[in-house]
Amino acid sequence: MAELDVSAGGHKKGRGVRKGKKLSTRVDLTPMVDLGFLLITFFIFTTTMTRPTALHLNMPKDVPDKDRQLAKESAVITLLLGKNDKVFYYEGQDPTKMQPSDSRGIRTVLLDKKSRTDTTFFQVILKPTPDCTYRNTVSILDEMMIDAIHHYAIVDIDPNELALFRQRQEQQ
Repeated sequence: MAELDVSAGGHKKGRGVRKGKKLSTRVDLTPMVDLGFLLITFFIFTTTMTRPTALHLNMPKDVPDKDRQLAKESAVITLLLGKNDKVFYYEGQDPTKMQPSDSRGIRTVLLDKKSRTDTTFFQVILKPTPDCTYRNTVSILDEMMIDAIHHYAIVDIDPNELALFRQRQEQQ
């Protein structure tokens, strides 16, 4: 609250000249501090907290063997994910034809394979190695979304493929 100090303290200058009284003002800021804390509390309670964003991953339904549709070997590409953004890929079912790439260059490989294949049968198989980080797997899943690849699966890596992958990785 503001208050005025009305103490006697008038000065005379010269004879018969009366000068106005000097009034000092003092502003009490306690209510302003209370109002500030009320506003802070109001904004904290009314703001929405950021919701965690997650990648939506649809898992396939388990169907009997007689109803399964097998993908053509020519329409399948397999990506082996390693550490330090290393990716090896091969087309079909022959892992001996494995070729190296990285997470930045895999887009051209995927788009090239997609352009050479009927998109209804195009299938990408992702096989993360034990050395692969979670970040690398998520970046490949993001790449599937960017490249509009709708048919992909995350599969455990075969021990023979893992041995071949490590052998190829040492050669590089």
